[in-house]
Amino acid sequence: MEETVQHLKVLPYRDLGFAKLDSHRSLRKGFPEVIFGEGKSPEQIAIIAKEAVSSSNRLLVTRASPAAYEAVRQVLPGAQYSELAHIVYLGPEKQQTILPSIPILSAGTADLPVAEEAAITAEVMGNHPERIYDVGVAGLHRLLPYLHNLEEARVIVVVAGMDGVLPSVVGGLVSTPIIAVPTSIGYGASFLGLSALLTMLNACAPGISVVNIDNGFGAGYMASLINQLPLKEK
Repeated sequence: MEETVQHLKVLPYRDLGFAKLDSHRSLRKGFPEVIFGEGKSPEQIAIIAKEAVSSSNRLLVTRASPAAYEAVRQVLPGAQYSELAHIVYLGPEKQQTILPSIPILSAGTADLPVAEEAAITAEVMGNHPERIYDVGVAGLHRLLPYLHNLEEARVIVVVAGMDGVLPSVVGGLVSTPIIAVPTSIGYGASFLGLSALLTMLNACAPGISVVNIDNGFGAGYMASLINQLPLKEK
């Protein structure tokens, strides 16, 4: 049986002509291939999505336009769309989980598209995201009521633009691993998120890792892997 499973892990992809779908990624990685919607036509996204769901009951299309969603919905009526996060998604039926929640923090309301991308990614991967929004350092007292939630978590996602300081502040308060997400929100000197990125990379609080600018998907994916790590077989 083990030999069969190992063989299945390296079986060929599905050649769609314009794309090569890795239909066995779920077997190797625990989650099916995620579709990056930007640069693809709605028709291409719909074809890939239909093929992806044929081998998995979960779908995640990031950076997707409303037109892409309409095309996907024609072939997958159950698909949902977050206009805020620009994500088309389809997940398994919601069920009770013993996993702790994953707090998703945003410094400001303007950071919500990236925070929601992280939250929906984590949710589709079988976690319960706990949205804690608009708790930036300009009004730090807004964060304090949630300290217990942060201490109980296995991993925290912190999304911030402008000065990008919130992950450092949270990192100094709890021992929980933090995934920091810089956003491109800010005035000219923020350099489209570069300032926040450098702030997070230079954080003095230990236990902080940083993903790329506006990469809510990457943060949500990594947070899910950490949150579910104890469930993996040895």
